[in-house]
Amino acid sequence: MNPQSIRESIARWIGAPRVRALALSAAALVTAVLAVPQVQSTAVGRVAESVADAPVQLVKDVAQAVDKQYLGFDTNIYPGDRAMAVWAKDGTYDWVGYYLEAPCHRDDSWTGKRDTLQQMGWGLAVVYVGQQSWSTTKKSKKGTTCSNKFLTASEGTKDAKDAIAKVINEGFPHGTVIFLDIEHMDKVPPAMPSYYKAWTKAVLADGRYQPGYYAHTDNAARIHADVKPIFEASGDTLEPPFWIAGKSNAFSPDKVPTDVGHTFAAVWQGILDVTRTHNGVRLPIDINIAATRSPSQTRAPAQSNSSP
Repeated sequence: MNPQSIRESIARWIGAPRVRALALSAAALVTAVLAVPQVQSTAVGRVAESVADAPVQLVKDVAQAVDKQYLGFDTNIYPGDRAMAVWAKDGTYDWVGYYLEAPCHRDDSWTGKRDTLQQMGWGLAVVYVGQQSWSTTKKSKKGTTCSNKFLTASEGTKDAKDAIAKVINEGFPHGTVIFLDIEHMDKVPPAMPSYYKAWTKAVLADGRYQPGYYAHTDNAARIHADVKPIFEASGDTLEPPFWIAGKSNAFSPDKVPTDVGHTFAAVWQGILDVTRTHNGVRLPIDINIAATRSPSQTRAPAQSNSSP
């Protein structure tokens, strides 16, 4: 690829809706590098040498830095090793939701699959489906683990310890983000904040893993306002990681997470309950965009391409 081709590629990115001010800065940097190929003793000079050696890779790196988006999917039941290998080879998705066995997700089909998935190249987003506010007219069965009667601070602490034990058992490294799944609520009952705030405090107090949250866009701001002070009190000044669902009519693969309408969004789930086929393998999935290739592995402040 010659310098003219590089500039043309950058121009195409700038023309895309998701590439705004950052793309302009990247294009200016590349143009400057190409104009001064002999300045080898400076940082720009060293980049210029990289351009001469591998211009195509530079273009890819700039595109990745500009886009800040990684497509992922989640599905409740593990699809099987063959299906995951086929989809990994297809390359449409970068990461997948990894469901821990939890109070309101008793399936354990993902258990023990971390190494297998990572060897295939999958990024991971660890999900723990805790207690929910779901109302029911039926009496809870004896031995049930999922009920709105468990929306208490003590249960939040207990479930945090369970989530930590599960990620340890699965071999996830320290620092992994555990997304507490809080399903959509028409109205947030008083008991729910008691539960998720206690869960947050317990995970932060343990110190080995990071709390994150899966929430609907209707509830995300409330939950964020409740947990942000807890993070700050623990000395954590970064934004709590939020995986936000909703606004499907505005979602498309060329968006970034914060386009969901929340500046603290790290992941946006915009397409729910669809079926997709890749390389002959068909799966029921939800489709997401993340700011990092492995949402549970890398935690950084949320970034936005949107205008204020």
